[in-house]
Amino acid sequence: MFGVVLWSDSDDQKAVIWCEDHGDLAFYRKTDAQASVCLDVGDWVQFDLVTERKQRLALNPRLVDQGSYRGLQDLLRDAGATGGDVADGAVAKLIPFAARVRRKPGRQAEGEVCRA
Repeated sequence: MFGVVLWSDSDDQKAVIWCEDHGDLAFYRKTDAQASVCLDVGDWVQFDLVTERKQRLALNPRLVDQGSYRGLQDLLRDAGATGGDVADGAVAKLIPFAARVRRKPGRQAEGEVCRA
């Protein structure tokens, strides 16, 4: 599964991911068994998706492109603020999951800090 990180906490190594299937959000929390990965808002990631107790969990996330979707959470919030109800004549806009700029996985942009 591919997705975009909408929220992350680098101290606790947690993240919320919007999935390409537009289903429920997936939640990531680093465990001792998983390799350390730095996830930040706007990162495009690939991960294994499992469902436990009706909650979608992202396991083994791999960074595909760092920061390629910064601002996506604002676009989604703004779309929700306008109502977004098709019955009221609103027009749905799809946001594709295509990479804009590819960086090598694990490389950080200049000035970025990742806590492992």
